[in-house]
Amino acid sequence: MHLFKISWRYLFSKRKGAFINLITIISISGIAIGVAALIIVISVMNGFDKDLKDKIVGSNAHIIIESPEGLIGYNNLIKKVESVEYVDSASAFIGGQVVFLKDKNAFALNLKGIDTEKEKRISKLDRYIKQGSFDISENEIIIGRELALYMGIGLEDVIKIVSPVLRKTFELKVKGIFSSGMYDYDLSLVLVNLKQAQKIFGLGDIVSGIGVRIDDLFAAKRARELIYEAIGTNYVIKTWMEINKNFFAALKLEKITMFIILTLIILVASFNIISALIVMVVDKTKDIGILKALGVTASGIRRIFTIEGLLMGSFGITVGLGIGILLCWLLEKYQFIKLPSEIYYIDKLPVAIRVWPDIVLVVVSAFLIVLVSSFYPAFMASRLNPVDALRYE
Repeated sequence: MHLFKISWRYLFSKRKGAFINLITIISISGIAIGVAALIIVISVMNGFDKDLKDKIVGSNAHIIIESPEGLIGYNNLIKKVESVEYVDSASAFIGGQVVFLKDKNAFALNLKGIDTEKEKRISKLDRYIKQGSFDISENEIIIGRELALYMGIGLEDVIKIVSPVLRKTFELKVKGIFSSGMYDYDLSLVLVNLKQAQKIFGLGDIVSGIGVRIDDLFAAKRARELIYEAIGTNYVIKTWMEINKNFFAALKLEKITMFIILTLIILVASFNIISALIVMVVDKTKDIGILKALGVTASGIRRIFTIEGLLMGSFGITVGLGIGILLCWLLEKYQFIKLPSEIYYIDKLPVAIRVWPDIVLVVVSAFLIVLVSSFYPAFMASRLNPVDALRYE
């Protein structure tokens, strides 16, 4: 306790020179800036990860069951799948590319045929409808908002779709316009009735696959194993994690990279603490000599200056933590930074603050860096000879 009091007095002594005070302030500010920057960037990366994951999973089923030849007798297959543990519901779909014609322009689109009633139970597509209705019958279509804006299309307009399989043109009336918040989806995805999709691709009573929703998003691998046991291994079954594996792996790598890069800011700031402590050791040479003459051991001197470095670092970490969390809260609440959605898939900067493990990891890493930075100046102070320290006093 006495050593802590001495460290505290050394750090906040009014008799310190202006130069030492300036170095101390710079040291604390450097740590604070590094911690704040790290918290903000990690929180933004978390926000991107969470927002994109919600949108991707919300727009698609958790598990996809497909077969190269298509699925025949899919209604019986759906019943088997829905009897499996973890499975909430399942719905057939048809996917493929078509050509959209307007005037003399041709535009490639991803067409998805769905059973609208069952689709409401496996995805959030019905919640993305901004105009019109999600319930579509044959000869009706739902398009994305970006496509509607790009092509100047509105509700009740009739558009022409060309089937690349049948080389036949279909005229469909726009029944609804959706906005998922992801530019690519809203520009290139269109939805039609399942029966209409079978006509467009000439499939008869065959579907491309079955989308499955499960009650626990992170039990997808176990659910897939149980589905294989129920329906056999003649199908290709993919979870949402496997379908988007490369995308989420890239996000994780970016987050780790940014953490390493921004930790270097704290590392650089720690050199300021080393400098401040060395200057303080030189300034307190007489005091160190007196303490040693009074019986304070070398380890006690080391602890005094180590505690002093930790105090400086702790103030910097606390200030940085406060600034970082405050700015993250402001970004999340007021969303004053907008993004070009055609580049980033989303139109605002997302923020997600996670105390564990992110903020805890930032604080612990910063504290360890400060602790290591305090060792050398503290060791140097402990090596001072009390006779040499007091010789010229």
